[in-house]
Amino acid sequence: MANAERLSRRSLVEKAVELADAESLEAVTVRRLAQELGVTPMALYWHVKNKDQLLICLADHLLAEVTPEFDPAAPWQDRLRAMVEALIRVMRRHRYMPGLFGMVLKEDVPSFTRATNTALELLAQAGFPLDEGYFVSSYLLHGAMALVDDEPGCPRVMTPEEAAEWRRQKRLTLERLPADEFPRILEYAKTMEQEPDVEAYYAFGLDLLMSGVEAMAAKKTPSSATQNSTR
Repeated sequence: MANAERLSRRSLVEKAVELADAESLEAVTVRRLAQELGVTPMALYWHVKNKDQLLICLADHLLAEVTPEFDPAAPWQDRLRAMVEALIRVMRRHRYMPGLFGMVLKEDVPSFTRATNTALELLAQAGFPLDEGYFVSSYLLHGAMALVDDEPGCPRVMTPEEAAEWRRQKRLTLERLPADEFPRILEYAKTMEQEPDVEAYYAFGLDLLMSGVEAMAAKKTPSSATQNSTR
């Protein structure tokens, strides 16, 4: 266990990530972290003033990889896609992140500000003025959050047998609908027997998000961005 002499903000935040992943975001408190780290709560206050600052540090740590290293000569859409992919990847590993976003001011999170600035620069290269670029970056953030929140499949706590029964019950519920009114839904119900392809779901969702941005960018007046996209 860590002690007060070896404790750092990084070790504190890494333990907070472990705790949130294992239990929930609600489990992350100064008192609980002190217990897990083998120190007194006062030792933690040298690094974070209160729980609000702790959550900001947690968000900053998790979002740090959303601005990945990429080839600066790559087309803007490739670099922007890499950012959205990284965001989705992080949120899949840490399912509480959408809730965390609602508990902190995103403007207080350095890595969020850095990612937003990078996205705005890429979108400017695509021909979007700053106000529209901000709309697009917000759309991509919330679209990524919705993708993760709505991941298909049964609750994660189920066994394979329970999951199969869960899907069967879902199918039966849809098949009770009047066939003459909802023929397409009844056709869709047949697909619920099989476990969904989650990776295909995310690939499709990412394509859907990015294709909208790229289609709008293509309508902009010619710029360095459109030249990049034809390389």
